[in-house]
Amino acid sequence: MARKKQYNEEEVIEKATALFWRNGYEATTVRMLEKEMGINQFSIYSSFGNKQGVFLESINAYKKRIRSITDKLSKSNNGKEGIKQYFYDFLEFAKEKDKNRGCLVTNTVNEIKEDGDPIIMEQLLDFANDIKQLFVDNLLQEEGNTAEEAARQSNYLMNSLLGLSVSSKVFDQSQLNDTIEFTFLNI
Repeated sequence: MARKKQYNEEEVIEKATALFWRNGYEATTVRMLEKEMGINQFSIYSSFGNKQGVFLESINAYKKRIRSITDKLSKSNNGKEGIKQYFYDFLEFAKEKDKNRGCLVTNTVNEIKEDGDPIIMEQLLDFANDIKQLFVDNLLQEEGNTAEEAARQSNYLMNSLLGLSVSSKVFDQSQLNDTIEFTFLNI
């Protein structure tokens, strides 16, 4: 007979997500996950398969968490102004105790090796493409914007957002605001 789990999977994944967000995927070990999640290695393997499985669940938890601002963008009918607000909302979303953490996905992309896990890379790319599609949808609200132009602009905005994510860990709010404002002068 299977044993009943002595932990809440959602709670332990939230703890794992915070650990991956701080340390990155590759720098996080199963031992670190055990300590952070408060469960043993057997439970990790039993519930999630391996470190990769824990990370994939963490990405799903991150998607749920960030939905607070992606839903706002998906419902926006303000074109590029809606995307600009998303950039500001993202900076607030990524803070923890007034410290900028950047984006879990961006942090992972920055630290993962070229020959990194293809399943992890696929998940990160899917996440980025979902955000990029929200940008395209909003850019198409701009009068006279074609699908081709919206796609090109969304590429630019995605790169700008990735840069903002990294910069948020170094620069102050005033500098980040300048970055956002100048980004949208170019669209």
